Amino acid sequence: METITALHRNHFGQIISFVTSEGRVISYQKALDEAENGLIYGVETGLDMEGNIYLKPEDQTNFDEYPDIF
Repeated sequence: METITALHRNHFGQIISFVTSEGRVISYQKALDEAENGLIYGVETGLDMEGNIYLKPEDQTNFDEYPDIF
């Protein structure tokens, strides 16, 4: 099963894509979809105060420890 290994943020600091352990670069939305379907290990989804679904590592509060791909 794939895991998230790196990410890419836009100039606002928002995560826009992820790199998986298989080398795929996938959008944030694709990562959400795959996490909800159990295809990516080590991440979980949650709901923010506005009801938006977000992605977070299972063992951390955010993705700050992950390297940026650019």
